Amino acid sequence: MKYIIIVVGLLYGFWIGVQNDMTKITGEETVQQVLDELGDTPSPNLPNRLLPGASVEIGESLVKFGKSQNLSGGNTMRQSRHFVCTSCHNVERESAYLNIEDPEERLAFTHEKGLPFVQGSPLFGIVNRIKFYNDDYEKKYGDLVDKARNNIREAIQLCAVECSQGRALKDWEIESVLMYLWTIGLTMNDLQWTEQELDLVDNALSDGKDRADAIAVIKSKYLDHAPATFGTPPSSYKEGMPDIKGDPANGKIIYEDGCLHCHAKNEYSHYRLDNESLTFKQLANRMKYYDERSMYHVSRYGTKPKFGKRAYMPQYTEEKMSDQQLEDLRAYVLEQADK
Repeated sequence: MKYIIIVVGLLYGFWIGVQNDMTKITGEETVQQVLDELGDTPSPNLPNRLLPGASVEIGESLVKFGKSQNLSGGNTMRQSRHFVCTSCHNVERESAYLNIEDPEERLAFTHEKGLPFVQGSPLFGIVNRIKFYNDDYEKKYGDLVDKARNNIREAIQLCAVECSQGRALKDWEIESVLMYLWTIGLTMNDLQWTEQELDLVDNALSDGKDRADAIAVIKSKYLDHAPATFGTPPSSYKEGMPDIKGDPANGKIIYEDGCLHCHAKNEYSHYRLDNESLTFKQLANRMKYYDERSMYHVSRYGTKPKFGKRAYMPQYTEEKMSDQQLEDLRAYVLEQADK
C-alpha cells in the first residue's frame, strides 16, 4: 500500500509539473504552443508526422529546390520545370508588423534585409493562418479556390499545380512541406507586445482565467489571412497616374529587388532584364501598349501560361505593390531611358 501511495504521489507531481510547464512566457515558445496551452481550437495545419517518408528535410528541399529524396532513396522528379516556391515567396519575415499589410513598409523591410520584392505572401508564419487564396484570387482561379480557401493542404496543391505549372504533390510530400513550414512558424518573440498584454497571457497560463481574452490578444498580433485586391492600371498607360508623382529612387529598389529577381539572367522568365540603357529604352517604349508588353499591364494583370511557354508572370496585388510604387517604378524606368 505504501508503494502505491508513493507511485500515485509521483504521478500526481508529474501531472502538476506538466500542467504548470508553461506559466511564464519567455518568448521562445511558438505561438501555436501557447494557444494550445490556453485551450484554443487545435490547428488544422499540423502535419502528419507518422506518414512514412515525410520529413522536415524533404519539405525544405521541395520548397527551395523543387525536388527531394523519394521513398526509395533516389531523387523525385522536379515538382515544376518553371518555378520553385521561393520564386514568388520568401521564407523569411517580410515586415516588422505582422497584423497589417503595408506595401511601403514591406519594401523598406525586404530591401534592408536583402530579400526579393515578390508577389506572393511570405511562407514565414503561413501555418499560423487559417485562410488562403483570399478575396480577388477567386477571379483568377474560380472554383479552384473553394477547396483551398480553408485548407492549407489544398492551398499547397493548388500552388503546385496552377501557380507553379507543375505536378501534383504526393501525400508524403505535402506533409513534408508542412513539417518544414512549422519550423518557420511564428514564435512569441515575433509578435509585438505591451507589458500589460504579456501579463494577461502569463496570468491566463498560470491561473486559467481570462483564457479567451489571452487567445484574442495573441491572434490580434498577426493576420489569419493575406488580403488580396487586384488593382487596375491607369486609364492612360502613356500618361500614367496623374495624381501620383513617382520617386525614381524608390523605383530603383523595386526594379532591382522585384523585376530583376525573376528576369535577370532568365531566372524564371524568357524575357530578360538588366541595367543596360537599351533595356530601359525598350521598357519605356513598351509602356504605352495596352497588353503584356507594358509594365503597367503585367504588374496589375500578370500573364497567362501558354502552350509551349508555361512560365508566366503572376500579378502584384495592391497589398504587395501599391499604385505609388508602380509610379515609382515608371519614374525610374523613364529616368534611365533618358540617359
